[in-house]
Amino acid sequence: MSKLMINARSAGHRSGSAATGPVAPAGSAHPAALAPANVPPAPRWARFAAKAAVLTTIPSGLWRIAFGFGVPVGFSGATAAAYGEHQPGWGTVYCVALSALAESLAFLTLGLVRPWGQVAPRWIPLIGGRRVRPLAAIIPALLGSAILTYLGMKGLSGRWADNLAEPDSPHGLAGVVMTIAYAPLVAWGPLLGAVTVDYARRTLRRRR
Repeated sequence: MSKLMINARSAGHRSGSAATGPVAPAGSAHPAALAPANVPPAPRWARFAAKAAVLTTIPSGLWRIAFGFGVPVGFSGATAAAYGEHQPGWGTVYCVALSALAESLAFLTLGLVRPWGQVAPRWIPLIGGRRVRPLAAIIPALLGSAILTYLGMKGLSGRWADNLAEPDSPHGLAGVVMTIAYAPLVAWGPLLGAVTVDYARRTLRRRR
């Protein structure tokens, strides 16, 4: 009798698994499992653009951190005195914090092409595990894209050249290195905008 009961339980377990699949423990659902099933995945170009947006802030961040730790990057006068003679110090904290903030904001672009942009990860306080309202992501992203694009175009139109023309600014090779480090930021705004438009197209279509 005991053997029959064991066999019956085993058969029932196998049939239940075949019909419904494995059941995840309560509270362990991954954002990918909670994301709306009828939202199409991001196309390859959008995933590539999101990754590129994250990379745009890295060169300037590294340059800024080096500057904050007192590495000579070509500044002279009062700027060099403030950042070169008393480092590490408040200038180091400022440069590291600014670089970390920029990289963190750029990293959020990946959420527009991944499941955690539709369902907040469970480790986030208050909103963890909840669905992300599309407009809550779209509006800030479009606003950020507009601001970044404006700043990038302003830099290309002569503002950057005016900054380099100041007496304390880096000149020669140091100016070229600084320009190369900051140049990728020009692409940040347009890349973010393109990825946001794709995110809106996929998520708002589901709501309609």
